[in-house]
Amino acid sequence: MLKIYNTLTKTKEEFQPIHPGKVGMYVCGPTVYDHCHLGHARGYVNMDTIRRHLEYSGLEVRYIMNYTDVGHLVHDAEVGEDKIEQIAKAEKINPLDVADRYIQSCEEDFTSLNIKKASFNPRPTQYIAQIIKFVADLIEKDIAYEANGSVYFSVEKFPQYGKLSGRKTDELLEGARVEKNPEKKNPLDFALWIKANSEHILKWPSPWSEGYPGWHIECSVMSSDIFAGETFDIHGGGNENIFPHNENEIAQSEAHLGEKMANFWVLWSMVNIEEAKMSKSLKNQTTIKAVLEKYDPMVVRLWILSSHYHSPISYSENSLAQAESNLKRITDFIINLRLRRWTSKSESGENIIDLEKYKKDFEKAMNDDFNTPVALSVVYDLITETNKLLQNNKLGTAEAKNILVFWEKINKVLGLAIAETTIEIPENITKIAEARKSARQTKDFQKSDDLRKEIEKLGYTIEDLKDNEYQIKKL
Repeated sequence: MLKIYNTLTKTKEEFQPIHPGKVGMYVCGPTVYDHCHLGHARGYVNMDTIRRHLEYSGLEVRYIMNYTDVGHLVHDAEVGEDKIEQIAKAEKINPLDVADRYIQSCEEDFTSLNIKKASFNPRPTQYIAQIIKFVADLIEKDIAYEANGSVYFSVEKFPQYGKLSGRKTDELLEGARVEKNPEKKNPLDFALWIKANSEHILKWPSPWSEGYPGWHIECSVMSSDIFAGETFDIHGGGNENIFPHNENEIAQSEAHLGEKMANFWVLWSMVNIEEAKMSKSLKNQTTIKAVLEKYDPMVVRLWILSSHYHSPISYSENSLAQAESNLKRITDFIINLRLRRWTSKSESGENIIDLEKYKKDFEKAMNDDFNTPVALSVVYDLITETNKLLQNNKLGTAEAKNILVFWEKINKVLGLAIAETTIEIPENITKIAEARKSARQTKDFQKSDDLRKEIEKLGYTIEDLKDNEYQIKKL
């Protein structure tokens, strides 16, 4: 039974999909004005792993992640310059060319980290007509109002405002750091459509003005369109956006739909450097590309999985070094099992390792709010037990194959791409192997067998190939 921590209810709840056997999952994607940083890696690896576990559990997942290509202003404000346009003006190119460049960069990073492709990647610039229609509906319902060409959502018309963040409107007003805007009836009201000034590049005609959508309205419209105006199962994103972004999403979506936007809000925590969130605005970000120049992508993925998605994770050279060591441990485990498939004389026999118990423990961890650190501890326990049997030459071919099958199954959740590795064979091992080859050519099979055992005692194994050739690998 899968249980997920729901930020909306602040409790861990049993997950039951709205439509049996199918899951609708929408994840807030990056604003594409720069290369993705390590905070993005953390979030989207976690969401990918959640998706993978749902699929492992037999569910068909429709996974949506948008690319924000308009409307996200500098400092997350409602006035000022668009983040993408700021880059476009500096480089004297079209803003959508900027977006395309960084979407490509993002997809390169995601491919490196073995993040599965989304079912669909919507972009707000492709949804302008739907956004205008959505905003018009909120005006018609008297939940939004037009002022001087811009349109604002009336927070007081949505009594449940604050239910995700736990903030009450009275408290918000009291300590609001909202820039004064005479167009607003209430300082907490937020923009759905913004009238563009003459210098703004990305703008479209609407019943109210030539303008562009507010940042918050975009995810509401795209998710509503893709999920046919119905409540969907899971909304993912970073917990830094609980307020105001996600809160505003809920308000405008539920005012429009007349029902819940999403049943579960599954939000990841941030990457910290010296206890500060990693982000471009704080000028402390490390891009994914910069990290991948130093570390294998699977080291980064494993480092992310070593912390629970709901807890902060700290970036340091030591933490990445530990992940690198753990990945080597897993890689050696897989390589040794691949070798043992054909080096052992035992083709069958009793199963010494209780793989069913490991399976149950792994699934129990993942079903407990996707607890990847505990799931990985199950893997490490299996490695320890397997290595003891390998060292004592007690693991047969059949069981080695069974463990590999088990690994491949659970690794569909973890998503660790373990590559074949090559090793340099010492000269003395090569000499023994050549002597064994000569023994085989003269049909001195006793000597050939003795030399094979000598090679294995030195920590290597030899595989006989066609035409009396051979391959040496490390045990």
